[in-house]
Amino acid sequence: MARPTTSERSPRNAERGDRAEKPQRGSRHGRPSDRPEGESREESEFVDKLVSINRVAKVVKGGRRFAFAALVVVGDQKGRVGYGTGKAREVPEAIRKATEQAKRNLIRVALREGRTLHHDIRGDFGAGRVVLRSAPPGTGIIAGGPMRAVFETMGVQDVVAKCIGTSNPHNMVKATFAALQGLMGPRAVAAKRGKKVGDITARRDGVQTAAQAKEA
Repeated sequence: MARPTTSERSPRNAERGDRAEKPQRGSRHGRPSDRPEGESREESEFVDKLVSINRVAKVVKGGRRFAFAALVVVGDQKGRVGYGTGKAREVPEAIRKATEQAKRNLIRVALREGRTLHHDIRGDFGAGRVVLRSAPPGTGIIAGGPMRAVFETMGVQDVVAKCIGTSNPHNMVKATFAALQGLMGPRAVAAKRGKKVGDITARRDGVQTAAQAKEA
């Protein structure tokens, strides 16, 4: 017995066949659409580092419900950096949430010669206290784990940092960001004092030269 043709099939089967032949929404010629070039380029310029992952429990009726809390630092290694936290039932989802929040909370920090801080500064948040100091070339990143992640994603190559007080990674990262937000580059100082950038940098270099001459 011959099989029925498409026109002889039931209306429901014919409708299913028509839907199967139509390309999916958001695709071209039935193939999934590619990610926009601008979006992929934006994601590629950022570097993210997982600072800490912690398992948390919520007590509900009938037992405890476990989830994971992640702390992530994101930066473009050119002076922009941000941090975020995320909580989910699975680790990858918690990291994704934290990364998205970090990208929304980016700050820009002025770097000296693109490798270190312009001046020493101290930051406080809760029980966390950090001291950040600029360093000469070749020093490297001398800092603890959470602070090291911040400096590596920000693009700092030479810095000396010390955490005084708590070792909680959340407080350490927030204290580090509090210190970074208080940094002022020569442009900001010159604009605040009504002087030229050259006057600020010349004075700083002159002080360093006198100190070096005194040591010699």
